Amino acid sequence: MVSCNSLSQAQKNSDNTLTHLSTTVRSDGKGQVVRFHLLQQADSFRVYQPEPHLIQVALFGNKIGAENLSTPSGTPIFDDAKYYSIPQGLGMDLQLKQKYFFDSNIYRDAQSDDILLSLTNTKQEALAEQTKGRTPINWSDPAFPAEDKSMASRQGRSSGNSQVQNKLKFDTVILDPGHGGHDTGAIGYGNKEKDIVLSISKKVGGYIEENMPGVSVVYTRDDDTFIELEERGSIANRHSGDLFVSIHANSSTSRQPHGTEVYFLGLERSQSALEVMKRENKVVRPNSDNDQKKLSQEELLIYELANSGYISSSERIAGMISRQFDERAQRRSRGVKQARFVVLYHASMPAILVETGFISNRNESKYLASDYGQSIIASAIFRAIRNYKQQAERSRHLRTK
Repeated sequence: MVSCNSLSQAQKNSDNTLTHLSTTVRSDGKGQVVRFHLLQQADSFRVYQPEPHLIQVALFGNKIGAENLSTPSGTPIFDDAKYYSIPQGLGMDLQLKQKYFFDSNIYRDAQSDDILLSLTNTKQEALAEQTKGRTPINWSDPAFPAEDKSMASRQGRSSGNSQVQNKLKFDTVILDPGHGGHDTGAIGYGNKEKDIVLSISKKVGGYIEENMPGVSVVYTRDDDTFIELEERGSIANRHSGDLFVSIHANSSTSRQPHGTEVYFLGLERSQSALEVMKRENKVVRPNSDNDQKKLSQEELLIYELANSGYISSSERIAGMISRQFDERAQRRSRGVKQARFVVLYHASMPAILVETGFISNRNESKYLASDYGQSIIASAIFRAIRNYKQQAERSRHLRTK
């Protein structure tokens, strides 16, 4: 039996842009595809598989609800489908029949506004190991508040329209120079990461203050001081930042790698991203072992579901910075990646981590330590921030018309 749970009256009375779900055999014969038919594009989406036969999907959008939805048609693979109202979207529990074993992935359809859930045949043992220790999402958990708490805190308690409009402006950028104090970060050819990234951050801040009137810059550190990872995010939150940019320099055991990388919060997809995550999550404390922190997949999922708009915005600004590095700064861009950075997790706003280059590469280390190189890198980051602000304000203006 299909059930709909905790649906608000407002959703029931609204025009649902999610019309129905359907399934079909994949063209490569290696599984199934579930299509979420949408009349307009979803803001964002996530998939989570806590059990071999349970797939949980979240779709975010102001008009996405559960009206008139039922078990996906045209296939015998599902036993049940349940739908739940969550802030600004819909949560789904899709229960597979016991004889099927699928690994799941989700992406946008390139030809339409639809979302596609790809189910790939996998071995029972592999799926059991993959889902071991996971727990299903409770869609009514406090992690999914009845209102957008982050926006509520930004707007304050006044209902005055002029005050709300003012708070919707993009007016605060948080710049986070990595490491500091006794935590030098990476070292290469006599150059220390902590010094390079502080200098680059101050140049970025200077460009913003000079060329973006009305935008203030807050530094998590503006001198050679050690700041805990969690505290960096707390500083950003206390100042109601609109964007958090953590600036670092990369390192490798090989002297060959070079180029920039830009990260946003998520599950790392490669060994190189995993190594960067391990290094940047390391908190170096005097007279103690290094504290290696790692976010669990469950922590990441809760964050993504509760802060879907931030994830989407973070991915967008990360792409803009990556393009600036490649096209304008003429630096090799190694692309946009995801990783479980503790420093990003604690910032309740769009947040990215920029690896400005490899300090372990002789030429790049020299470039990053030079005033010229730092100016080029800082200018690329600044231009992306300026473009992002313009896009964000245009989008907010359209939504408040």
